[in-house]
Amino acid sequence: MIIMKEKFNKILPRYTYIPLLTVLLFNTLVYNASKLITNNLFHYNFSSFLDSKVPLIPFFVLIYLLAYVQWIVGYIVIARESKEVCYRYCSADLIAKLLCLLCFLIIPTTMVRPELSNGGLLNSLLGIIYMLDAPVNLFPSIHCLESWMVFRGSLKCHKVSNSYRIIMLITAILVFLSTIFVHQHIIIDIFGGIIVCEIGIWFAYHFNTAKLFFSLEKIFNKDDHHGKKKK
Repeated sequence: MIIMKEKFNKILPRYTYIPLLTVLLFNTLVYNASKLITNNLFHYNFSSFLDSKVPLIPFFVLIYLLAYVQWIVGYIVIARESKEVCYRYCSADLIAKLLCLLCFLIIPTTMVRPELSNGGLLNSLLGIIYMLDAPVNLFPSIHCLESWMVFRGSLKCHKVSNSYRIIMLITAILVFLSTIFVHQHIIIDIFGGIIVCEIGIWFAYHFNTAKLFFSLEKIFNKDDHHGKKKK
């Protein structure tokens, strides 16, 4: 058990637990709670003429799903870089998600999805996504936000190569394309995701929001210290 814990700590240092869990929980809360609140409200469709010309390409469902792998790898790399980088980008993510929440509540969005043809693994995968994920909470795109965040974070990671950063950029662009080619989002949602991401990063840098997690770290370390004393 101790050996397993040591191996896990090599992948993710102990200081990464609170920020990463906070980001994950807040993301879940923002996406799901906002859907419950806006369920009976009018939803806007901002689809443009260009969106109507975007073809459905089922192959891109694989890239859409592989985005989750990019996020996991990306956040692990950011978290392992240093406390400062980890806390800064996790706090930037929280700010960006807060902006998403405001958008989801103030301007609920939706879109019309195309009919899927029968048969084929890719169409089946896409059908499952359509069934599990209603076409709401589109602007800004959290899919695009996350992919751009891990790319932007990679630029501050000195423990990785330039090749890694290029891969993160290419993957982010492919994820952007996947969101519209599988008709999970429209074009404006991509730009919305990038913009809220950049605002989150700007805010985190200029207002040092990383101190939130430094403060939490002190609280939890204090609790651990008292716990050890009692023993």
